Amino acid sequence: MAKNPPNHGKQWTKQDVTQLKTLAKENAPTRVAGLKLGRTAEAVQAKASEIGLSLKPTNQSPYNRKNP
Repeated sequence: MAKNPPNHGKQWTKQDVTQLKTLAKENAPTRVAGLKLGRTAEAVQAKASEIGLSLKPTNQSPYNRKNP
């Protein structure tokens, strides 16, 4: 069974939300944001949705890859 992250079940603080907004602006993957915030990727997605924050990357072709 997987371990719960450090902030499992805790309320989001203003500092957590600010950090989430910063990570979203930097196009950090949801899983990475979750690790940095001590939360699951699902919790990060849920909070972003709740506050109206888009986690979609601004560039659709990462690392200059071309779509076939």
